[in-house]
Amino acid sequence: MIDQQYLLHIIENALQEDVNTGDITTICTVPAGTQITGRFLAKGEGVLCGTDVAKAVFAYVDGDIQLDFHFHDGDLLKRGDVIADIRGNAAAILTGERTALNLMQHMSGIATRTRATVELVKDYDVKILDTRKTTPGLRMLEKHAVRVGGGHNHRFSLADGILIKDNHIQAAKGITNAVNAARRRAPFTLKIEVETETLAQVLEALDVKADIIMLDNMTTEQMKEAVALIDHRAIVEASGNMAQRDIREVASVGVD
Repeated sequence: MIDQQYLLHIIENALQEDVNTGDITTICTVPAGTQITGRFLAKGEGVLCGTDVAKAVFAYVDGDIQLDFHFHDGDLLKRGDVIADIRGNAAAILTGERTALNLMQHMSGIATRTRATVELVKDYDVKILDTRKTTPGLRMLEKHAVRVGGGHNHRFSLADGILIKDNHIQAAKGITNAVNAARRRAPFTLKIEVETETLAQVLEALDVKADIIMLDNMTTEQMKEAVALIDHRAIVEASGNMAQRDIREVASVGVD
């Protein structure tokens, strides 16, 4: 579910960026009051996402625009599918169309890529997660798209969970110090996750009873050894350059 105030803020910023002081081409060429109809067509296969966002853009521009979708978020499209029909004031539709399409296409791209990745590992008991490496200002939309594609969300913000990474470990002078400090100060309801790069770090994270252990940029053999060492005593994540790796091979080592 996308927060409506958050979405309104995105739409306002996007339209200000695109329209600026006015759509000068439409103002000069389209007679006032002209009514038009149009269609959104799929130019290739993919997973649709962002229909509510597109509706919100056109509603913001002109509440009288009628936008009727024939597919829902999560539906698989094929080339030539009529995604939606639109009718209403020509100036309003032409002014809002690029913002609506940009957001919907971006979200559909993420949902499509996520679905493809989820399909690759469907034979394994694993979850595909997103990260905080999102486009500034669009995180909620992008993470929504991940869910539509069948993936799962990791942290939305730094306030959502404790993830002790390499820089934290160095600053705290070790995993044990970092985890113990987090356990003393953080609410007990928050899980503590530790990023590890070596088997020695995995053992240290286990000894201090981390809830989640991330295996960062490890080889397949290292991950197999780590999973065996952890032996279900913590949730195990694999991370690092996943787009360049054989995702099925990573899933096969037994990570969560």
